[in-house]
Amino acid sequence: MILAVDVGNTRIKAAVFEGDMLLKNFVFAKNELQKNIQNILKKYCNVADLIISSVSDVEKKSFLEFENDLKVHFMTHESNFPFVNCYGTPKTLGIDRMVLAAGATLQFPNQNRLVIDAGTCVTFDFIDQDNNYLGGAIAPGLRLRYESLHNFTAKLPLLTLESPEGLIGNSTSESIHSGVVNGLVYEIDGFIDEYSRLYSNFIIILTGGDTEFLAKRLKNTIFANSNFLLESLCQTFQYKNQK
Repeated sequence: MILAVDVGNTRIKAAVFEGDMLLKNFVFAKNELQKNIQNILKKYCNVADLIISSVSDVEKKSFLEFENDLKVHFMTHESNFPFVNCYGTPKTLGIDRMVLAAGATLQFPNQNRLVIDAGTCVTFDFIDQDNNYLGGAIAPGLRLRYESLHNFTAKLPLLTLESPEGLIGNSTSESIHSGVVNGLVYEIDGFIDEYSRLYSNFIIILTGGDTEFLAKRLKNTIFANSNFLLESLCQTFQYKNQK
């Protein structure tokens, strides 16, 4: 068994895998890391490998404390990935984006892929049908958009995510919801339309914490999977071991 752990900007997501099958997934705060991993390992005592992808400041020693119980692996820029990294600054490319690109390459061979990760940030990552990672885009996610409107203005309130009642907001709150939600939806659809214009034989993968909220609002056909990063982390680790 494999325990895959994704340390994000806001929270930690983890999943236990038997081969390629996801048995159970978990979400918890970063300050609850050790307690939750201990509980997972007690329940799934056959876990032999802990594989970590991190874009946060959680220290490695927090994971290394489990070395007596299982093998601990960190995904790094030096890990073996199934694509050619053509990014202009490869060392600055987030490990999470590399893992997503690897998962798209392994799961959807011989086609162009656009991976959209909708979390704290919204990232777009493009891998062509020849397995070249070309890059993409980074934009603020839904929560950051709400926070920026509040933090950088004098009077706009801080709102939480809510579906706008329509396109035209008839109050300040409704105008904010329309601007944040509809704005991001149109932005994502616009990116997809432009990529689709440039490339054929194309698949769009939507993942991240806001997957379910956004998927039903997009006009484009997408493959939506909120666990795609964890699945990709498991598959990339298995690919690395096979090589």
